[in-house]
Amino acid sequence: MSKWENFSLGFTYLSPVVGVYTIFASAFAAGGPPMWWTYLLVGAGQLLVCLIFGEIVSQFPISGGLYPWARRLVGKRWAWMAGWVYGWALCCTMAGVATGAAPFLAQALGMTGTPAATTTIALVLIAASTGLNLCGTRPLARVAMFGFVCELIGAVVVGGYLLLFARHQPLSILLDTSLVHARGGYLPAFLASSLAAMFCYYGFEACGDVAEETPDASRTIPRAMRMTIYIGGAAASWVCLAFVLSIGDVAAAISGADPDPIATLLRNAMGESGFRAVIAVVLISFVSCLLSLQAAASRLVHAYARDRMIVGSGFLSRFSQERHVPSNALIAMGVIPAAIALTAMWLQDAIATIISFAAIGIYLAFQMVVLGALIARIKGWRPSGPFTLGRRGWLVNILALCYGVGAIINILWPRSPQEPWYTDYAMLVTTCGVLALGAVYMILARPYAHGESPAGDAHLLNLETSR
Repeated sequence: MSKWENFSLGFTYLSPVVGVYTIFASAFAAGGPPMWWTYLLVGAGQLLVCLIFGEIVSQFPISGGLYPWARRLVGKRWAWMAGWVYGWALCCTMAGVATGAAPFLAQALGMTGTPAATTTIALVLIAASTGLNLCGTRPLARVAMFGFVCELIGAVVVGGYLLLFARHQPLSILLDTSLVHARGGYLPAFLASSLAAMFCYYGFEACGDVAEETPDASRTIPRAMRMTIYIGGAAASWVCLAFVLSIGDVAAAISGADPDPIATLLRNAMGESGFRAVIAVVLISFVSCLLSLQAAASRLVHAYARDRMIVGSGFLSRFSQERHVPSNALIAMGVIPAAIALTAMWLQDAIATIISFAAIGIYLAFQMVVLGALIARIKGWRPSGPFTLGRRGWLVNILALCYGVGAIINILWPRSPQEPWYTDYAMLVTTCGVLALGAVYMILARPYAHGESPAGDAHLLNLETSR
């Protein structure tokens, strides 16, 4: 992959269009127009994490992303658990993206968006993504590049058109908290609405997941990661701003009387033909996002398997030299998200449920790497790749950890006291369940005891260099 193709992989995984379109309605209902500011605040926090990841991948340009990075920084057990959480979060993200794309495709095909129809469409999309990924790295790079171009142009054009010709609200509405009636003041509502932005701002790590397929990865990937945050974040903020200012009936969107304010405002602003054209761009974004997610997940599983850190390592570590892809890992990363997507047949509000765990899982895994970097620094690690933060590294590392811990608490915070406890605390229970299962498997099967790849040696490399 070239620099731009590597960047496009991270951009389409982050996918501002997918992130905004998927859960804009629920975020807007929670926080009203001022929810737009969460895109700027979350973007700043994730940039800190991105800078730390850039230092790590610059020194350790190894495919698989978070797992091999955590392995070199801290050790095998820490890396195994980080990869376990990250892997399940990726699978949930894939299921959420496929399930989120289904209603748009159903509308384009003139179908009724029943649970059975949308679930079937989601399964077809996952199967198609698996088939395309199995074609090889080069087709993946081309599709990611095509998706990036379509998505960026679509975001700029649609956002610009709405702001120029369909704007109904003044800029001052971005500061109007009176429209949301929430207990305990506006801050809890604002924090609840930030989930949409949190879902938008991960994906930059995918640039590092394919490090061994990218020339001059130590220099290319840190730059591609930062570009993903800058360009992807700007596109997401731009589109979200256009949507907020173009909603005609804000009260209906907040109350839920208008369950799909994006479709309403696009139809009113562009007519049915324009709406379908936008839906086409959205579908391209969803498909390219799904492809990039699966590519990242398969490289993680392959990295696990070649270190013999997972059951079925012999099968999952097989690599197609002809197509340059971990074919068996790709198939596995199609089957598991498909099984998760099937739950939409029975779960109400499946998209929000799946995406919520996807977000918490990603953030947990991210912070395991950020904390791992801080632990390695305390032991004496000094990043020695082409990209380093120098003396600022300590401050950025601490701020990134503080941001991440705060974000995790915010995502897990119970916000439905009127619901049964198992609903109000569903995110916490699910997260603890995944961690507990991972811990039990790690204790009983001792997967970390296999393989001979370096582990926990980041700080030792500096000692060897100084000697």
